[in-house]
Amino acid sequence: MGKAKKTRKFAEVKRMLNPKDAKVKKDGKKAEKKKEDQVRHVEAAPTSLFFKYNTALGPPYQVIIDTNFINFSIRNKLDVVQSMLDCLYAKCTPFITDCVMAELEKLGQKYRVALRIAKDPRFERLPCTHSGTYADDCIVERVQQHKCYIVATCDRDLKRRLRKIPGVPIMYIRSHKYSIERLPEATMGGCPAT
Repeated sequence: MGKAKKTRKFAEVKRMLNPKDAKVKKDGKKAEKKKEDQVRHVEAAPTSLFFKYNTALGPPYQVIIDTNFINFSIRNKLDVVQSMLDCLYAKCTPFITDCVMAELEKLGQKYRVALRIAKDPRFERLPCTHSGTYADDCIVERVQQHKCYIVATCDRDLKRRLRKIPGVPIMYIRSHKYSIERLPEATMGGCPAT
């Protein structure tokens, strides 16, 4: 048995760039300029968020209500305003944005009870200035601008987005009662601890 012959590969050349090439020089200069031009921007946190919780929140609480929170309250046979009062032991002002109202109107006849509850005169309306009717984005934007709200929602995705924003308590329904997270225990009243 003899040796297997290796076939020669023709025209195989290692491709290399010349360090003096114009392309290499341009990219290097651009990278240096970007580092110089970049300014580090850190948002200043309000002093009310110095501790673990938002200390600026106090009664009367302002609660922004999401679409599914109203629907789950109806399913659990809970009066929204009274249950908030039982949860926080303080006066609460429920707020509904125009986007939430638009979502309830889009849902149609099946959710007419939720729409009737949302039109209750005890609920205050918050006008929206943006385009579109996606309520989750609207609520997140509003809470980022003004950290004086508690957000009432049962939506997992919205809760996940709100947890990334410091100092925003989240109210939700748990075992046929309203419960709240990220609010100091001294102000929680009758809420079950989470």
